[in-house]
Amino acid sequence: MGYRHFLNLLLAVALLSACSSKPKNDYDLNYDFSTLHNFTQLTTSSTDDPLSAQRIQTEINQQLAQKGFVENTASPDFNVAYALLTQDKPKDSGLSIGLGTGTFGSSGGIGIGTSVGVPLGSDTAKIQTIQIDIIDPKTNKLIWRGSDKYDFDAGGNEKAQDTAKAVGRILAQFPPKK
Repeated sequence: MGYRHFLNLLLAVALLSACSSKPKNDYDLNYDFSTLHNFTQLTTSSTDDPLSAQRIQTEINQQLAQKGFVENTASPDFNVAYALLTQDKPKDSGLSIGLGTGTFGSSGGIGIGTSVGVPLGSDTAKIQTIQIDIIDPKTNKLIWRGSDKYDFDAGGNEKAQDTAKAVGRILAQFPPKK
């Protein structure tokens, strides 16, 4: 019976990990990223969320500094630009289908069931997508791009922390490893 519980737990962990968001990136395969040492941030166009934009800009500077890059507006080796998109979170259908196993006495069985959920919580949940671009200032060509998204329901400290984590997940992949 312990073996069966272990398998169910393993399956649940696998399904939950498949649902988590992972940052995505792409880059120029022929670019020598080892030559990059100094950066500057490009100014962004207007945004509908200036607080998040400021948080992203600050976090980009901090993350790149932790990696050993130095901000240098006079002669940067690369430019950093970012984009921010806020969208309404899609509603769940409220219908779920489940599969389960169980034992009773000396017999066992498999069951399939459905349920219809009543939506609880806020209707204001949002998804914020952050995209960070690394651009070669000599050619003005994109050499690296990373993006990630996260859900949020309110602002303030919790949203600031989620923004910082998303920027950190994106820039953890920069520069790319050969």
